[in-house]
Amino acid sequence: MNFIIEPWHWLVLGILLILSELILPAFAALWFGIAAIFVAILFWLFPSMSLTTQIIFWIILSIACTVFWFKFIKPLSTDKTKAGLARESTIGQTGMVIQTGLAHDQVKVRFPMPILGADEWNCRTLAPISVGDRVRVIDILGNDLVIQPHQNPPSPL
Repeated sequence: MNFIIEPWHWLVLGILLILSELILPAFAALWFGIAAIFVAILFWLFPSMSLTTQIIFWIILSIACTVFWFKFIKPLSTDKTKAGLARESTIGQTGMVIQTGLAHDQVKVRFPMPILGADEWNCRTLAPISVGDRVRVIDILGNDLVIQPHQNPPSPL
């Protein structure tokens, strides 16, 4: 019994690989699936291709699709803002109180460098502070920064 590969076999393989991306967390099967669909189209256009040629085309196209993604497409989708800063890089930032008496006992603080995409934040405070005080971020609670008065480190004698 001889099994003959048809173009629709490659098409089904490609669709299954693309759909497997819903289950696999690696984001790798997609490129193999796209390459299999390309091989199905090539095999449909050139029906005399041998199985070895089809597999070689599939390997080459899989590599080409993967390289194309990482070299050209993925760099376009990177976030170039500082909005994705880690919690650890936000905690410890210092700023100056520019307004007090906001709703929910909040104060407005201006930071010298933008934090999470903004240079002014409504913050929660743990101690009484007034306009002009320097404060330091000690925590992030929901969408609010939690601050406390900034104390300069003691100078060595």
